Amino acid sequence: MKKQYDFSKGERGKFYHPDAELRIPIYLEPDVAKAFRSSAAVSEALRSLLRISATTHRLTKSSSARAVSPRR
Repeated sequence: MKKQYDFSKGERGKFYHPDAELRIPIYLEPDVAKAFRSSAAVSEALRSLLRISATTHRLTKSSSARAVSPRR
């Protein structure tokens, strides 16, 4: 940090709010944005993908540990 900054009169934690909710903006490509007209639609699609991913992971977890034999 530069030496010319003077924080001697600064107040620690002035803007800190422990109950504040963090909202991170997500930017969609135009073609994807056409399919999802609201943040609720995007959230619903992502939750569905997470459920499918978790189910698929459970189904393939034991089979992925097996060695795959090369095709001849």
